[in-house]
Amino acid sequence: MALLEIQDLNISFGGIQALAGVDLSVEPEEILTVIGPNGSGKTTLFNCISGVYKPTSGAVRFEGESLLGLSPDSVAQRGIARTFQNLRLFMHMTVLDNLMLGRHIKFKKNPLHAFLRVRTEELEHRAVVEELIDFLELQAWRAARISDCPYGIQKRAEMGRALALEPKLLMLDEPISGLTAEEKQETAYLITEIKGRFKPAILLVEHDLRIASALADRMVAMDNGVKIAQGSPEEVQRHPEVIRAYLGDE
Repeated sequence: MALLEIQDLNISFGGIQALAGVDLSVEPEEILTVIGPNGSGKTTLFNCISGVYKPTSGAVRFEGESLLGLSPDSVAQRGIARTFQNLRLFMHMTVLDNLMLGRHIKFKKNPLHAFLRVRTEELEHRAVVEELIDFLELQAWRAARISDCPYGIQKRAEMGRALALEPKLLMLDEPISGLTAEEKQETAYLITEIKGRFKPAILLVEHDLRIASALADRMVAMDNGVKIAQGSPEEVQRHPEVIRAYLGDE
């Protein structure tokens, strides 16, 4: 059974059909990349999965159970974490504190511990975060405010916050956009390391076709809210509709 199943997904904003009959699935531990021009519906798809948008119709199932109608925090509790095309970090807080926020839904409410100021659980969560800081090579920036960090470090910190949730499905929305060529290669390698070490399924939106193809187990192409191709990276990139979407008609 697929980890994530999307069937006939539709959503409109006013008179604009942002997604039209989209079908796709993500298998456990695979990397599925979603490509397409700007405005093709990639981020809208992410927002429908994560509970930010409520689809007009269709089905979104995770581990066989529907996600429709769930709030974003309830979706996260099911084991789905995401990053954003535009960073959603707390800029006045440190790298460490931003990653700790990724653990917030795993904290158990214990009034007695709070009253007695018992920090056992907090220290356990902090140990998980410190391990992520080492893995992501953020040691030099752990105490720095996000606003004082270079953009590449900010992007890595947001990925770390998503990983702190220990997700079964990690959704990465353009994780290499705005990075230098060297940082793009480092981030692509990091994504393969994440797959190998933590073993989540990864749903990846990316504009860089070369990197998207190198990372993908399978690929889906979208245009104007419609899925126009799926298959191996080679098959998708040779598809006439994909060539037309990226390069235009002859």
